[in-house]
Amino acid sequence: MRLSTLDWIIMGAFFTFSLGIGLSVSRSSGRSFRSFFLGGRSMPWWLLGISMVATTFSTDTPNLVTDLVRGSGVFGNWAWWAFLLTGMLTVFLYAKLWRRSGVLTDVEFYELRYSGKTASFLRGFRAVYLGILFNIIIMASVTLAAIKIGAVMMGWTPVRTVVVAATITMIYSALGGLRGVVLTDLVQFALAMIGSIWATVYILNLPEIGGLSSLLEHENVRGSLNFLPSFDTASMDTIVAVFIIPIAVQWWAAYYPGAEPGGGGYIVQRMLSAKSEKHAVGATLLFNGLHYALRPWPWILIALASLIVFPDLASLAERFPAVPDSQVRNDLAYPAMMTFLPSGLLGLVVTSLAAAYMSTMSTQVNWGSSIIVNDLYHRFIRVDATERQQVWAGRVATVILMVVACMLALVLENALQVFNILLQIGAGTGLLFILRWFWWRVNAASELTAMIVSFLIAVIITVGHGFGMESWQQLLLGVGITTFCWIGVAFVTSPTDPDVLRSFYKKIKPGGRGWAPVAAGLDEDDGGAGSDLPTGLLAAFCGSIGIYSLLFSTGYFLYGKTAIALIMAVIAVVSLTAVGLLWSKLRFE
Repeated sequence: MRLSTLDWIIMGAFFTFSLGIGLSVSRSSGRSFRSFFLGGRSMPWWLLGISMVATTFSTDTPNLVTDLVRGSGVFGNWAWWAFLLTGMLTVFLYAKLWRRSGVLTDVEFYELRYSGKTASFLRGFRAVYLGILFNIIIMASVTLAAIKIGAVMMGWTPVRTVVVAATITMIYSALGGLRGVVLTDLVQFALAMIGSIWATVYILNLPEIGGLSSLLEHENVRGSLNFLPSFDTASMDTIVAVFIIPIAVQWWAAYYPGAEPGGGGYIVQRMLSAKSEKHAVGATLLFNGLHYALRPWPWILIALASLIVFPDLASLAERFPAVPDSQVRNDLAYPAMMTFLPSGLLGLVVTSLAAAYMSTMSTQVNWGSSIIVNDLYHRFIRVDATERQQVWAGRVATVILMVVACMLALVLENALQVFNILLQIGAGTGLLFILRWFWWRVNAASELTAMIVSFLIAVIITVGHGFGMESWQQLLLGVGITTFCWIGVAFVTSPTDPDVLRSFYKKIKPGGRGWAPVAAGLDEDDGGAGSDLPTGLLAAFCGSIGIYSLLFSTGYFLYGKTAIALIMAVIAVVSLTAVGLLWSKLRFE
């Protein structure tokens, strides 16, 4: 398959536009750390919400969805749908607390919440662990998807794809900072959605598919349509792995980028850059609605269509002999389906996939470099660094992170592989990230323990090739051991300094009975006036019901099941109306 002149013009125009934004805001973004990494803390909720969802829509996201659908059916998406529960807790419990903290990065939080040399060490350790190690793995996963798209849709070698895609992203990210990233995200999200929906419509009308109705009735597809697992069509192992474990354990126990328990990563960066606490909450709510309720269906439909055109891996390998055998996995089916698109639409879709790659990579590299600068360089290496020196250090870090991530991408195989690696590395840390805001006894030693133990378990399991365990069994093992270790350490080590705890409580005002020993005797202005925690929990529950109902209502309409679709739509309206009523009872500063 070759791109036409029109396709190249579309792609060239977009790349030029992205570079133009980076150049146009480079001067204002380069004035200070806050300008470069937080947009001057002046970003509106709607722009930040779209930026979050654009970042989460990466080149590996439709590949991952395709992998899940082809492997387990539509209900396989519970592997990530379950993270909505985490997301809604972040919206109504944590977003305003992060904004209220006033920190510059989520890693700086450690010396606000904990005390002593352990807190300082934890900040530096977490900066390396998250800003460098974890971040590079994520960026490599995204780049791997770009490599597969380049190989299938343009016949490019992995090195050529990496050089072209990464260079453009690296330039405008280094120039424009967060402001440039967020502004390009707005256009990238619109382009990505238009491209994915238009491509879906075209593919469903291919002669091989014969329209939506024919797709749903095809023998290769009928058994893959259920939203919930069925014992008639799925094995118990599959049901446990992709439904029960995500719903019961994974959403609160595992740390995954974009769905971190208690908030983290680029999501927190967006919260910290918001105009106010209300804008931080509104941005996160918009993100979760768009991410879970609006976006998945074009990918799901294309994944289902791929079961007809490419029923197995052998058919994919036969169609694309130039792709290395190690990379012929189910996630290859998404870019494979894109090869059926005509000139013009092909250019738009390739450009939209490039936009998805650029939005995620630019965000990850900006967030990662912010941690390297604020929590390593400025905190431990050069404490007297000027604002401009910090900005330039951030630009250098941007280049280094991009290069290393691209090198790692050349040795990975598939999106689901990386998804499982990240889940295993973070297994057991999620509960700590949830409780550290609402339980005074969590200390720096317990958090350090959680990170080290979860990482060591992931390494041991990887080296031992899983020891014969399924992925979900490995996850449960990691969660159990890690949780036991960090809770035990919390009780046997000294608590955080009382003055630090009181300072944190007065500043954040988290509320809840977990702070009772600290809050005793404080007056109303210091956070002793009660808590809106119950209201936030109820809003999170109603929000989850509302967004899930919207997701399934859309699916049932597509399936032609109008009656149940309308019922789900009514449930969505009632639930989201309740969220609106509860919003007015939340406390903002």
